[in-house]
Amino acid sequence: MHPEVLIIVGTRPEAVKAAPVALAMAGSGLAPVIVHTGQHGRVVDQALAPFGLVPDERLPVRRPGGGQAELMSALLPALDAVLARRGPAAVVVQGDTTTTLAGALAAFWRGVPVAHLEAGLRTGDLAAPFPEEGNRQAVARLCALHLAPTAAAAGALRAESVPVPDIVVTGNTVVDAVRLIASTDRPAVDPSFAALEPELDAGARLVLVTVHRRESWGAPLDGVLSAVRALVERHEDVRVLLPAHPNPAVRAQVRAALGDTPRAVVTEPLGYPDLVRALRRAALVITDSGGIQEEAPTFGVPVLVARDVTERLEALGAGCARLVGTDRARVLEAADQTLAANLRIPTGANPFGDGHAAERVVAALRRLVAAPVLVNAS
Repeated sequence: MHPEVLIIVGTRPEAVKAAPVALAMAGSGLAPVIVHTGQHGRVVDQALAPFGLVPDERLPVRRPGGGQAELMSALLPALDAVLARRGPAAVVVQGDTTTTLAGALAAFWRGVPVAHLEAGLRTGDLAAPFPEEGNRQAVARLCALHLAPTAAAAGALRAESVPVPDIVVTGNTVVDAVRLIASTDRPAVDPSFAALEPELDAGARLVLVTVHRRESWGAPLDGVLSAVRALVERHEDVRVLLPAHPNPAVRAQVRAALGDTPRAVVTEPLGYPDLVRALRRAALVITDSGGIQEEAPTFGVPVLVARDVTERLEALGAGCARLVGTDRARVLEAADQTLAANLRIPTGANPFGDGHAAERVVAALRRLVAAPVLVNAS
């Protein structure tokens, strides 16, 4: 039997970025085991399905209150039980979520080597993004293998005294994922998005908006949404597509701000093929998402980052993205300028990868599994 590698996911971005790794393990001598923690429920299954993947393990986690402490206290014993039963050779965690921190901690306590996919992203500000910056800094202290998406991320890890042999620059697996899904060219499934497409075919311009960051809830998010509403009012040829985040607080704010705005469509969370299709068709993206900053350059779509800081500095340096914060006037001005210039970014030079990151990840995992495990907790 091949040694098992647990791939722990709990949110859609984790699932999307882990999927190419699971696929790349075919024929590698490693057996991927996808563990769905339940942090974001069914959207994880929706994200895995276009890749032909389903979770191998589902944790019995319930979140009646929705708090971080509640989630962590449920995840740790459930993950520990899976680790004890399966005895994996390694665990892969991705990014900076509560699932990531819980997976790394549970594996560390069991003496199982932890590989961190998308390691080394830093803002240096524990409050932004919150709690993600704290999560990924903590995870870095527990890992045996740091899979850095860029040279800059590797440099951040070296600056924190992570041993150089434990760092591998792989590229970001989201570029693998977005290219794979784009190549299938699937029609839109969401009915509201599908209804917009004839207007886009006739010359309307699509502005894709995704907003959900915890530090933006309240007044900052209202500033962004107010700018989006004004943008629609100023540009008759603009159509806004905003997939609402599952969080009830975010959904309520979005629907209050844009629910009755003409030419602004608020949808349920889009399936990943629909999201990729929207990116391909967009004239502009306004987002506080980290993943979309990495995905959009593949299609030449300019991005306005509705945050005060970003850990994806490569996008700024390459001219793919512009940091605009959440102030209404600033967001609106930048969007107006971008649309007026019909700005497009040269494709084929995504600073986050070449589409072969998963191959490098699997090669590094094979080396990790071949190394002796020094700790074996009972």
